[in-house]
Amino acid sequence: MNKADFGVFIGRFQPLHIGHEHVIRQALDQVGRLIVLVGSANVARDPRNPFTFDERAAMLRAAFRHEIAEERLIVEPLDDHLYSDTAWVTEVQRRVNRLILDVGNGHGFGSHGLADFRVALTGYGKDASSYYLRLFPEWDNIQIDSQYGTFSSTDVRRRYFQRIPEVPASILTSDVAAWLDAFKLGEAFRTLLEESEYLADYPKQWGKGPFVTADAVVVQSGHILLVERGRLPGKGLLALPGGFVDAGERIRDAAIRELREETGISDGKGQIPPAMLGSFIEDHRTRVFDAPNRSLRGRVITHAFLFRLPERRKLFAVKGGDDAAHARWYRLGDLSPEMFFEDHWSIIEEMADL
Repeated sequence: MNKADFGVFIGRFQPLHIGHEHVIRQALDQVGRLIVLVGSANVARDPRNPFTFDERAAMLRAAFRHEIAEERLIVEPLDDHLYSDTAWVTEVQRRVNRLILDVGNGHGFGSHGLADFRVALTGYGKDASSYYLRLFPEWDNIQIDSQYGTFSSTDVRRRYFQRIPEVPASILTSDVAAWLDAFKLGEAFRTLLEESEYLADYPKQWGKGPFVTADAVVVQSGHILLVERGRLPGKGLLALPGGFVDAGERIRDAAIRELREETGISDGKGQIPPAMLGSFIEDHRTRVFDAPNRSLRGRVITHAFLFRLPERRKLFAVKGGDDAAHARWYRLGDLSPEMFFEDHWSIIEEMADL
């Protein structure tokens, strides 16, 4: 069989290890060029996704300098779309299509269309890629068996984020191992270690769930009301006002209570009463967000309520309270996904029609 013109390999590479590199090198033997899409490129650091897109792209460049210089290997970011496979597939297709037309036509000097290029999706022989293979039936399929045992990036992270961090050099290239050795001396590592320890202890104290929470998506005059988390997990990240539902409390009432406790939202007459806040809720827009891995604390299912406040030049007054370091209005156009705790950006995308 003739080589495919382009291969596509999707992964998070948290971090890159020799198993990934084996798949990439095997794929390069079977395709003309390989597009590596680095997933979860738009999320804040956490113990599951500790390294940024730029950091992971640098790992790939260090391991494949020659292939990248010759444009046989192309590295691109891929955002998460936690609640829409359609949006995720669309982004994959658009990124791949753009690169094929750009690179395949010599950066604008050719006239071939997408139909003139053969594309193959490649990945491990027995991993989760079998799920997304079904999402791209128009592409060929190249599955590659790993020759490097049963380890994964999860195992690397587990050994790395501890008080005496271990860099498993036997399954990492020298450049990646050296980078991890340097990273463990920085503030980002210390913050991630602290959060890892907190999350490891969390189920011992609270169990694994499922837990029920309520979040308030509060919009007014092109702004959204957010809090900065004042404690672990996600300390310093932006989040929706919200929290756990109390025993005997309705979920809708919990959203209103948490909104008042965390923001002190007020008009000219003082803090807005619960009944008035409730009148701003668009009940038909209420939605459950239940992605199994949405929280590293355990199985946390949240109900988001859209509060649409009256349009006015002077926004309602707010101040931080409870476990929020501060509460503040933000222009929607000034926000980006990596500023947010857990899946709160995805919730805003869905609820505020971004």
